[in-house]
Amino acid sequence: MNLALRDIRYHQGRFILTTVGLGLLIGVVISMGGIYRGLSADALAIQESTRADLWVVQQGTNGPFAESSRIPEDIKYRIKGVPGVAEASPLSFQTIQVERQGKPFRFFLIGHELNGLGGPPGIIEGRNIRQKHYEMVAAKALKMEIGEKIRLGRHDYTVVGITGKVVSSGGDPAAYVSLADAQEIQFKKDDDAIRNDRARISANLAGIQALPPAQAASLQQNIAGITESTHTVNAVVARLAPGADLKEVQERIGRWNHYRAISAEEQTRILTKGMIEKARMQIGLFRAILLVISSVIISLIIYTSTIDKIKSIATLKLIGAQNRVIVGMILQQSLLMGLFAYGIGYLLMLLTYERFPRRVVLQAFDLQLLFLIVVVICAVSSLVGIRKALKVEPAVALGG
Repeated sequence: MNLALRDIRYHQGRFILTTVGLGLLIGVVISMGGIYRGLSADALAIQESTRADLWVVQQGTNGPFAESSRIPEDIKYRIKGVPGVAEASPLSFQTIQVERQGKPFRFFLIGHELNGLGGPPGIIEGRNIRQKHYEMVAAKALKMEIGEKIRLGRHDYTVVGITGKVVSSGGDPAAYVSLADAQEIQFKKDDDAIRNDRARISANLAGIQALPPAQAASLQQNIAGITESTHTVNAVVARLAPGADLKEVQERIGRWNHYRAISAEEQTRILTKGMIEKARMQIGLFRAILLVISSVIISLIIYTSTIDKIKSIATLKLIGAQNRVIVGMILQQSLLMGLFAYGIGYLLMLLTYERFPRRVVLQAFDLQLLFLIVVVICAVSSLVGIRKALKVEPAVALGG
């Protein structure tokens, strides 16, 4: 006869409600772990999809994701000429928020050279970008349809393809356009701003008395051409030739081209240890607090359950039941409660994690580790009830 199961059947309603409540709490713990892993996955999504060995950025900066980086587009030719570099492509990044169907619509726009590095990692619906202008590939999370048009800057862009789960480090879904389109959206000024800039240049040149009018007009045109140019990118990504020395290539780029070449490993460290570290620490702390709360709740439940069974335990002792029978009953109840609660929490997350606004990554190692932690918590929490039960005297059963 299993006393634990019989007691659970006798107090079936209380056991079910307690287990469900604890299961919801464990489900939150599992979700916190998944969000913790998801932050890293989101931060590295673009880097991993690009599969670049080097990120060439503005000197003295930490790259296009951690801070602002702007370099001329034609730097790609100098990077391609560095010994050891097999392929190099410029990339443009920007966060955009527009109105769509009457609601704010936010996404991360990536501009890339057609057939170059940094494009969509895979097309799951539709096709890739074929034209240099006005076509877009959107991430699945944007929930855009093939053929849908969206206004960006001065032009409408048509969605021609859908790619997978690609997001920025902030969790915004990504969209891809050609580099020329991305540069125009990011750097092209409107007509009023262009006219104002030209008027400002004219006023400044007019103050220089030594310049003849014809030379001033020519200089004005040249300056306007430079200031209105959109041939700027945020980074140039490169892949190395087989056998190339990474450190040597980085040193060459820094010494002769005066740009910072960040390796993929360094970029990973910047993204995970710098940009999202505080958020990860906060989620990790919250998860630890929830585990402590779970252990306290289980301890209180086992203790109150033991208090309710004081006379029953005293009766067992009176008829000669050994202490290990009583200890086993309390320990088994605690473990069953934890196991059922873990199952409820795990099932809840399996059914809902894809509906979370941020990516939730459920790793087998994390789930197994949490299972072991729940078992340990249940075993330790049962000691409170066991201690109380062992102190009960058999005479309590006769005390009415």
